[in-house]
Amino acid sequence: MSEAGGGRGCGSAVPQRAPWNLVATTAALYLVMATSVWTAAAAPMSREEKQKLGNQVLEMFDHAYGNYMEHAYPADELMPLTCRGRVRGQEPSRGDVDDALGKFSLTLIDSLDTLVVLNKTKEFEDAVRKVLRDVNLDNDVVVSVFETNIRVLGGLLGGHSLAIMLKEKGEYMQWYNGELLQMAKQLGYKLLPAFNTTSGLPYPRINLKFGIRKPEARTGTETDTCTACAGTLILEFAALSRFTGATIFEEYARKALDFLWEKRQRSSNLVGVTINIHTGDWVRKDSGVGAGIDSYYEYLLKAYVLLGDDSFLERFNTHYDAIMRYISQPPLLLDVHIHKPMLNARTWMDALLAFFPGLQVLKGDIRPAIETHEMLYQVIKKHNFLPEAFTTDFRVHWAQHPLRPEFAESTYFLYKATGDPYYLEVGKTLIENLNKYARVPCGFAAMKDVRTGSHEDRMDSFFLAEMFKYLYLLFADKEDIIFDIEDYIFTTEAHLLPLWLSTTNQSTSKKNTTSEYIELDDSNFDWTCPNTQILFPNDPLYAQSIREPLKNVVDKSCPRGIIRVREESFRSGAKPPLRARDFMATNPEHLEILKKMGVSLIHLKDGRVQLVQHAIQAASSIDAEDGLRFMQEMIELSSQQQKEQQLPPRAVQVVSRPFFGRVVLTAGPAQFGLDLSKHKETRGFVASSKPYNGCSELTNPEAVVGKIALIQRGQCMFAEKARHIQNAGAIGGIVIDDNEGSSSDTAPLFQMAGDGKDTDDIKIPMLFLFSKEGSIILDALREYEEVEVLLSDKAKDRDPDMESEEQPFSDGDSENQSTEPLAPGSQEVDLADQESPEDSSLGSPPESPPAAAAGEAADEATDVSPSEQNSDPLENHEPTSLDGECTDLDNQLQEQSETEEDSNPNVSWGNKDQPIDSILADWSEDIEAFEMMEKDEL
Repeated sequence: MSEAGGGRGCGSAVPQRAPWNLVATTAALYLVMATSVWTAAAAPMSREEKQKLGNQVLEMFDHAYGNYMEHAYPADELMPLTCRGRVRGQEPSRGDVDDALGKFSLTLIDSLDTLVVLNKTKEFEDAVRKVLRDVNLDNDVVVSVFETNIRVLGGLLGGHSLAIMLKEKGEYMQWYNGELLQMAKQLGYKLLPAFNTTSGLPYPRINLKFGIRKPEARTGTETDTCTACAGTLILEFAALSRFTGATIFEEYARKALDFLWEKRQRSSNLVGVTINIHTGDWVRKDSGVGAGIDSYYEYLLKAYVLLGDDSFLERFNTHYDAIMRYISQPPLLLDVHIHKPMLNARTWMDALLAFFPGLQVLKGDIRPAIETHEMLYQVIKKHNFLPEAFTTDFRVHWAQHPLRPEFAESTYFLYKATGDPYYLEVGKTLIENLNKYARVPCGFAAMKDVRTGSHEDRMDSFFLAEMFKYLYLLFADKEDIIFDIEDYIFTTEAHLLPLWLSTTNQSTSKKNTTSEYIELDDSNFDWTCPNTQILFPNDPLYAQSIREPLKNVVDKSCPRGIIRVREESFRSGAKPPLRARDFMATNPEHLEILKKMGVSLIHLKDGRVQLVQHAIQAASSIDAEDGLRFMQEMIELSSQQQKEQQLPPRAVQVVSRPFFGRVVLTAGPAQFGLDLSKHKETRGFVASSKPYNGCSELTNPEAVVGKIALIQRGQCMFAEKARHIQNAGAIGGIVIDDNEGSSSDTAPLFQMAGDGKDTDDIKIPMLFLFSKEGSIILDALREYEEVEVLLSDKAKDRDPDMESEEQPFSDGDSENQSTEPLAPGSQEVDLADQESPEDSSLGSPPESPPAAAAGEAADEATDVSPSEQNSDPLENHEPTSLDGECTDLDNQLQEQSETEEDSNPNVSWGNKDQPIDSILADWSEDIEAFEMMEKDEL
């Protein structure tokens, strides 16, 4: 799913300023430079053998394509085990997988440009005629916007691109007059209603006939979409605009990309997997380069290539820096939490990340590309194919393999960039495995289980669109292809778009000026073309030296003997071993597995769970081995959780009249500035800063000098705001959330992160308030003009002297006031006169499980008290998305199922008839939360 070996870097049809990291030169330049470098590393493959393998690829394609046309067409896909077509609604539903099927002869459209690449021009011409004659795009069927875009719209555009190329050559397609483009335009308009959201992110599904809103559409109620689903549109939509002159398609795709960029986590520069299309909140806050995100990164880089907009390259470079900083753990690529990027979100990888080495080649970062590719190749050699998911110790996590092409794609690009014949041997292995294990009489069948070799009755369209294209190009010389592949860019579905589109019908869309780019070290992103020092080091054994340490990485992590026994047990129906991260103490099936592994579970009186293993009690030696591995994983997991350092919440206490310390607001701490837990509290009057966002030098320093400045969240980093108010003479700062209605009642607390620079120059305390809490301060300031607050690590005792001066209280109110000193870290509020039915429900969030403690090993046993019994952490959906500058303080807070019915969070401070206790009642949850602060239960 990456760009064709060419690109625009040194081409004449693109802007002069081109990134070194796009490896964008002609094939001749690659191979000339590579020949002298790599001959010493591996014996070159003869032209005869390359031609033989290329012909083998052609025969394999004929077998797959011919059987589709004979047994399945005009159905969307071939079912190779039963030799018939898969028609939506006539076969049992496979869930989301079927959303790619729209009764539009999917495989035929997806294969159009593959026919030309494989030099089958006559078959291409016949296929185009069939598409124009038979395909209907007005079907009453709900399809995936993402899949329809990359497969059908991309297939039509790729077919059109090569049709006009063949027509210009004068032999084929002389009758063609842009009919495929007209179909693409029709489909484009059918997809546009999906973008009818406030955010500009498209709905994940649409009805081809009825759109979104109509009752007949049977869709339009979805709230979430994946990042890749919304961010993998720009190439096809921009190409459609450039081909037709209708700018609306490119504009909609750009708006979606702009929104995703704005919603990135600002401190880590990562994006989550799933986002709410209406609010922009991250629903799944794990981040990686595989499923759900993959092609978003790919399209940022390729949008720069095709469209010449520097902002896309800036975004890609920013994301890439974050990926290499947090996700890349060579040779592994592990998902992390966007707010805690140093914490892995899972212990397995999915097969879709296999495209990433190819993207790294285009970026010019060759070393990690070689490392990850070699690791993946070792997994393939172990299992014949790349499992849909595999663990960090290279065991199978999900055993399916739907004949995905991403690894072949990366193999092609690595060979293109290096000329190393090693990658030809890798391609040869792929061909042999496909013919030996996946080939069936009616095509090629997906693997249901790579461990057993069982098949699944499916042959996805991407197998013909991508796999054969990359394998053929891997072994083909330039003269074997009837056109110059360097003049085209590959979409994520390997469809070909001409690079001359970069100067045709350019959109009036301007660079997104609302985005703030993180300024990175310029030395990371040179503009030379290409960077031969990185791609072709002087050491001829460079790539081999990188690969060599990884040759046995799979064997070392997963001994062959154990695997053989384990695979035999799988064949007999046994399940994969239980992983520590998946374990749930309340799951009876998990408890039974523990017993089989010789692991005992003990519930301690203090609420902890203790695990003890006795290998002698295991059902078999293999189960004992799994039990030992499980215990080791649990110890590592427990240790990792204990290492997470969380700053406790802070307090903003309103001490001026008429509050006198009764109102205590839960505040988030900062990772910089004065530490209120180690220093005396800061007390002072508050004042609003101008500008309110605090992102530039204050224009009202006289108003904030000696006071605690109020500033709004957003527009710049928290540390920058702190410096500006500190320079103006403020003694502290309170940042108020700009997301209207946000509240600590429903959102987990955050800590404000620094800006990645040295923040020792910030000496004043900084605290963060959500919108609802911040409105208390702002409304009080508007009503009483002077409002004094106390910034501290915990609420302080009220001032009885000042409180006695307060007149508006009635006798009854006075009697209800507590005069006893408060216990440290707590606030008492007398709500006797406020007999609200909700009183019983007020309190702190659900109690977090106690921290885990690793036990001692005895009699080959290991004791562990895991702190959590959650299943996959990816399913821990937090209630609101966090600002890019914040780090989540408490991921374990439960999502509240109901929202506040009172839509107005503000308090009417001017109502003299309203007792102050009624104000406090609204905030009793915050106050009771502080009662628990000392126990670290937030």
